[in-house]
Amino acid sequence: MESTDVHTSDKGWFAPWNTEHRGIPRLVRPARTQDVADILNVIGEAKAFMVSTGNTQQWQGAYPAAEHIEADIAHRGGYVVEEAGRVVGYFAFLASPEPTYARIYGGRWLDDTQPYHVIHRIAALKATRGIFHTVMDYCALWEKNLRVDTHRDNRVMQHLLLQHGFTYCGIIHLASGDERLAYQRLSSS
Repeated sequence: MESTDVHTSDKGWFAPWNTEHRGIPRLVRPARTQDVADILNVIGEAKAFMVSTGNTQQWQGAYPAAEHIEADIAHRGGYVVEEAGRVVGYFAFLASPEPTYARIYGGRWLDDTQPYHVIHRIAALKATRGIFHTVMDYCALWEKNLRVDTHRDNRVMQHLLLQHGFTYCGIIHLASGDERLAYQRLSSS
């Protein structure tokens, strides 16, 4: 993992980051409103992948839609991953508190006293590999206390979370009442 320009910008975003995955250069940068169409294309491919792996309930219908991505951008939390100038991944990286994380059932957070960042809406083009790894490395540059939630049927995400050092903490409920499995990762450095 190589990085350059690792600092926060004066606009509140985390700075762009040049890295590579298996020899392929990548850029992680704040999303812009002109990226929304490309992001929705990435999300469309991610939805199809979810269905193909047995996750038929999460992200079906109109979610996430352009207004969700635009809200991430407005909150300075929407990011894209680019290869050769093409958007190949998307994620939201948002500062705490996450209202739906206030109550957790069947477990507890590893640390419920310190500020944290939430990672939402991780998506990649089907042919692109290693986006999750790139996203986790980027987020770890900025925050040592990370939280993520996912659908019970999203076995791929559950596997990736455990593989990247997250601990299952319990169940949270979205504003809609839908349940999600909650994970947290604390890093000491």
